[in-house]
Amino acid sequence: MSTLLMPPAKRYGVTEKKKSELDALTLQVTDAQYSVQQLQAIVDSLTVKAANFQAYLVTNDNNRVQALNNKNLVTQIVQSATTLQQNSETAFNAIVIADAKTRDVAVGVKALIDKLIYAAEVINKLSNLIIRKKALNPLINDDLVTRVSTAGADANNAVALTLVALQSAYAAQASNLQSEAASALQYTQAMKLFDVLTVNGADSKDTSKSIATLLDETYENAKKAYDQSLKASNATNQQLSEATANLVQAQIKLRSYQLGLAAANAAALAS
Repeated sequence: MSTLLMPPAKRYGVTEKKKSELDALTLQVTDAQYSVQQLQAIVDSLTVKAANFQAYLVTNDNNRVQALNNKNLVTQIVQSATTLQQNSETAFNAIVIADAKTRDVAVGVKALIDKLIYAAEVINKLSNLIIRKKALNPLINDDLVTRVSTAGADANNAVALTLVALQSAYAAQASNLQSEAASALQYTQAMKLFDVLTVNGADSKDTSKSIATLLDETYENAKKAYDQSLKASNATNQQLSEATANLVQAQIKLRSYQLGLAAANAAALAS
């Protein structure tokens, strides 16, 4: 009778062993599924994070490029302002010199007019004297009378022409004064423009910053923001790459456990 009972006992032991193996394989599959789920959640989170950082990177890069363009543009404007200031100063100095020379010309023409007027008066007196003498003495040469009269007329014409020259000198002087005032205003405005572009506040009470300084700071801040977002983006991409690799390994491991469990189940059903 004991011989009849031993086979069922042996068969019962084999069933328990397979059940234990199936339970172990099932636990492995469950643990592997849990790991895959965790890693998948990490990959999904890092994917969203990487996309956000990439968007930040693009935005910060655009800001950096725009800030650099503004910085370069104000550098060009400063150069233009410097050139304008130099040209204004040169023009102002040239006008001052021209005005001084015009004054000298006017003074010289005035002196010349004075001499011409004196000479014309002398010639006119001489002409009148000769005419009176001619009336008293017919023997006086008519050609002499004519020449003296002509000389008087020429002297008067010379005075008239010199007066025109003096008037032109005064007109040029007035024009120089207007140009000098305009050039001085332009030079002053060019200096103010240059100061606005480049000069910062001189003390603690005046903390204002020039346009060039503000744009330099804007560019440095934009560059710093870009560098930080680039660093964060690269770090996130590296984390995503590592997490993706871990997920793939976990998925392979899960698939291996699932195949092993399926094979064990099939073997148990076949026994």
